Amino acid sequence: MPTWIFLLMAVIAGFALPTQAAINSKLSAIVQYPVLAGLISFLIGTLALFVYCLCSGVPLRAVLFAKNASAIVWTGGLLGAYFISATIILVPKLGVALTFSLIIAGQMLITLVLDHYGLLGVPVKTVNLPRFLGVLLIIAGVILIRRF
Repeated sequence: MPTWIFLLMAVIAGFALPTQAAINSKLSAIVQYPVLAGLISFLIGTLALFVYCLCSGVPLRAVLFAKNASAIVWTGGLLGAYFISATIILVPKLGVALTFSLIIAGQMLITLVLDHYGLLGVPVKTVNLPRFLGVLLIIAGVILIRRF
């Protein structure tokens, strides 16, 4: 596939996260419990992935290979649950822009650490001045969004 398709997918994923947070926040107001809204969101997502696997021919028996995975890979679901729950709670309090500015700042900070040390098996990319300045600019953007 051409690279531009992957770039477009990334931009659409960027659109999806704050939109999902706003939708889940609305669901939370309806069901009156943020974690219940997160559970509903995960159930719908799980159903969608199941249908996709069935339609695309992914062999469901391959899920058995997961038993060989290290303990760290099992935390992905916990991190997803935390992320969904946190956004459901934060969006009504902070707004979508500030919530996601802070999330992006947090993402950029941890990506520098993961890349620099090659944690979790990612390729090592040493922190350098331009990358560090990029994160500082993102943090400056968070401050501007918070202030105005």
